[in-house]
Amino acid sequence: MRPDELITPLGRPRIMGIVNVTPDSFSDGGRFMTSDAAIGHGRELMAQGADILDIGGESTRPGATRPLVSEELDRVVPVIRALSAEGATVSVDTMRAEVAEAAVRAGARVINDVSGGLADPAILRVAAEHDVLFVAMHWRAHSTEMQQHAVYDGPGGVVTAVRDELSARVDDAVAAGVDLERIVVDPGLGFAKSSDHNWELLQHLDAIEELGRPVLVGSSRKSFLGTLLGGPQGPRPVDEREHANVALTTIVALQGSWCVRVHDVRASADAVRVVERFGRASGERR
Repeated sequence: MRPDELITPLGRPRIMGIVNVTPDSFSDGGRFMTSDAAIGHGRELMAQGADILDIGGESTRPGATRPLVSEELDRVVPVIRALSAEGATVSVDTMRAEVAEAAVRAGARVINDVSGGLADPAILRVAAEHDVLFVAMHWRAHSTEMQQHAVYDGPGGVVTAVRDELSARVDDAVAAGVDLERIVVDPGLGFAKSSDHNWELLQHLDAIEELGRPVLVGSSRKSFLGTLLGGPQGPRPVDEREHANVALTTIVALQGSWCVRVHDVRASADAVRVVERFGRASGERR
């Protein structure tokens, strides 16, 4: 699928299914560590309705240790090559230019960089040269220290800061040669954000949309949902947060976001189909 086809509105958010090829992901670390397991999981997510498969070889959970470049390459490239060959639209979840380059050559059509080009600015050149979609997320620091940067004291608080910092990421990408029409922005829920920051951003996605770029939202199984649903024993376990995330998927879909990044594809795909049909019914009554 060409980048312009990926950007074209569908009347619903696209569903980006997560395939973590890592031993230490916060949500499913180790379950899909082998290439065969990850490829099989990707096929399953496609069958459930994923529009895009996001293949990642580095955990970005708080406190995570970065793998060697060679390790990340070994994890993601065989999976991307196999799933792309089977017709999947594949995204690579990486902050490294070397990994992005290899992934695109293996068939990836999207570079999903949680650092928005800050961790390795050369990744912007890769996106520009290969004319792929580039997802720039709001980010302030690597996992080992990101929560130390969850401070938003300026006018407008977290919403204004995230919007302005994302605007700078878009400007830098364009300056590096990335086509503006190939850029997607992501407010970065959970990255250098408190639970309250995440909720405030979700309530004001329209401010992020002021950037004029499609918006991707990734809330799936994140800790702010666990905190909301938890009780005296602590946060709700990671694998028991999906119903809450489907509710958020529905809200985000009603706000017109371009894409939601999720673990449970079938549930979120069902939710956006309901929103899509509801929207058509509303239009038919006018």
